[in-house]
Amino acid sequence: MKTRGTGARVRAFAALALLALMMPSTAGTAAQTDPLAGDAPVPVMFPRDDGPHNAPIEWWYYTGHLFAANGDRYGFEYVTFRGRRGLLTGHVAHVAVTDAARGEFRYDQRSVGAPRTLPATPGFDLAVGDWRMRGAGGADRLRAAVDGYAFDLRLTTEKPPALHDGDGYVDYGNGTGSYYYSRTRMEVTGSLLVDGEARPVTGEAWMDHQWGNFSTFSVGGWDWFSVQLDDGSDLMLYLVKDAAGNPTIVDGSLIAADGSLTVLEPSDFVVTATAEWTSARSGATYPAAWTVTVPAADLELRLEPTVPDQELETTATTEVIYWEGEVTVVGTRGGDPIAGLGYVELTGYAGPGGGGV
Repeated sequence: MKTRGTGARVRAFAALALLALMMPSTAGTAAQTDPLAGDAPVPVMFPRDDGPHNAPIEWWYYTGHLFAANGDRYGFEYVTFRGRRGLLTGHVAHVAVTDAARGEFRYDQRSVGAPRTLPATPGFDLAVGDWRMRGAGGADRLRAAVDGYAFDLRLTTEKPPALHDGDGYVDYGNGTGSYYYSRTRMEVTGSLLVDGEARPVTGEAWMDHQWGNFSTFSVGGWDWFSVQLDDGSDLMLYLVKDAAGNPTIVDGSLIAADGSLTVLEPSDFVVTATAEWTSARSGATYPAAWTVTVPAADLELRLEPTVPDQELETTATTEVIYWEGEVTVVGTRGGDPIAGLGYVELTGYAGPGGGGV
């Protein structure tokens, strides 16, 4: 292992779909200028770069875990994608809630050419209908709803932002690039409405922010893992695949409780799928449980979904069917028991129109 910035989490499935959705926009936040200069990127600065940028593709992506006073746990996903081409702008938002106690998974999606965006200097303030996310400097607020559930959450970062590849810029080596950072552990407080009943909740969230002119890996798919362990450390792993299912990028990061980064090279970890689940809707078969070993960190983990069906059919907004859901984590570190929670994203399993394979 060697210590540097983390590798990039790729969500390029949004690129082509967002460009197709773009319409003239008459409202927007002040965007940052961000020339993508390959070997000489503009330094990432906060809270300036929490806000929108003049980039073809950009997104703010949250996943997390909420705990109610009665012990029930809920997972959530909330993302806003932003696409630009010249003066045209399009926005897509996805929201999902996993209710492990009930065994339920609910999600929704929206798209708009001219979203209600509110001035935010610095930071961001984005609204698609009555779904809204805003924040700066690691103090964020999220409000959104799906069938039977609605949340209003305040998030406060517990670690410095993780700048991927050391300086927060990822050069894809094909004339394109991406700025990318994550806040891997954010404390959450707020309320969750469950069938009309308001429940105070606390929890932990993970936030990704990425922007650039990249459009690579739109043909294949990828498996992406985020884990928050009970010793305060975080783990990110991803395996990007080509159209034939062969890995093209394998990368990962360990993020210590103090925020320091250790990047994992392909030989530093092994991810093995140990079960499968088949969707009755799409017919796609996804991995449904995993073992993860990181020998140099003496870490062995088992990941299992809290609900098998956490598939999102979002062809109406991103032309993609993908699985993204909450997982539980148990294992050992240095021979001692360790546990945690995480999220896994799986694309490329649903065939043409469902992720690229």
